[in-house]
Amino acid sequence: MPQPVLLLGAGRRCAYDEFVLARVAAAHPVLLVDAAPPAWAQPCLAGRLAADPGKGGATASAVVRFAARHRVRGVLTFSGEYAVAAARIAGQLGLPGPSLAAAEACTDPPALHALLSAHTVPTGGPDDPGTPRVSAETVVLDGEIRIAAITRTALGPAPARQPLRHTVHAHDGLLHNRFLRLAVDRTVHALGLDRGVLHIGLTLTDRGPRVTDVAPHLPGDLIPLLVRRATGVDLARAAAALATGEVPDTTPTRQRAAAIQFAYPAATGRLDHLDLSPDAAHEPGADRMLLTQHTGNHVTAGPHATAADRLALWVAVGETPDACDDALRRMGRHLSVGIAPLADVA
Repeated sequence: MPQPVLLLGAGRRCAYDEFVLARVAAAHPVLLVDAAPPAWAQPCLAGRLAADPGKGGATASAVVRFAARHRVRGVLTFSGEYAVAAARIAGQLGLPGPSLAAAEACTDPPALHALLSAHTVPTGGPDDPGTPRVSAETVVLDGEIRIAAITRTALGPAPARQPLRHTVHAHDGLLHNRFLRLAVDRTVHALGLDRGVLHIGLTLTDRGPRVTDVAPHLPGDLIPLLVRRATGVDLARAAAALATGEVPDTTPTRQRAAAIQFAYPAATGRLDHLDLSPDAAHEPGADRMLLTQHTGNHVTAGPHATAADRLALWVAVGETPDACDDALRRMGRHLSVGIAPLADVA
């Protein structure tokens, strides 16, 4: 039996986190550190420690003792909230992973930009107007840096500028952009990272790509699902392999496109009606469509919404990004929403 991996936090959003957890659990037994693990995570777990991984040194010491007893082979997290704790625990156990200094830099935007600038990495702000947002889903193994996929993100209106859509295309031209590649390479070297899966955010400007942020862990928003559907590369299993000292298989086996769309409230108020027609599943290109909100909840309109306000998500697969766009539009017609405006609720 493969040796277990220690996972800090299962996540709280089943629609987004269950896919990644299931992919990791298919490769290694998962021992979860979580104060209150969600019920949907239980079938994927081989064991757990009831502790909050974000509670500092005392919890870290308990986790290290637990990991030593269970002969843990690797440490993972899917959350930026626990990235520093994961790095600290992996370091104390002598297991692969980003250094504590790298994890701390990634969670401190000013420190990250200062570090990158010192290594001649062009940086920018994530909310700079008029700049397309992309991310490089990057696999690093012993100094070899591979961009497994490019994720293009369409943002909503200011001030929230929440993601409306992510798209991955196996033939994205940015995969061959030498300036983006140089920015990614320099970012990895600046952080001193030699193993792991990274989500490197960038903006595309008329002066070239600018790095905005770095997540030293798997991306959220079901981006690993999009990458797998479009290219065949399994980022979740690659992350587990790298965390356990193994060599992942990152050979592309598909040449397609995949995209995810998020629905946000059109008004602020109480969600009185939310329904998804089962006919959505029969639309050509449909992969999945899920409700992510509950009636009776208060929701905030798109310009000021957060990810917690999302009403639904749907994923489409096609030969090209345009084909995915068409499928997403068709699927979106099967969602019906009713919101009692804030004044009426009051």
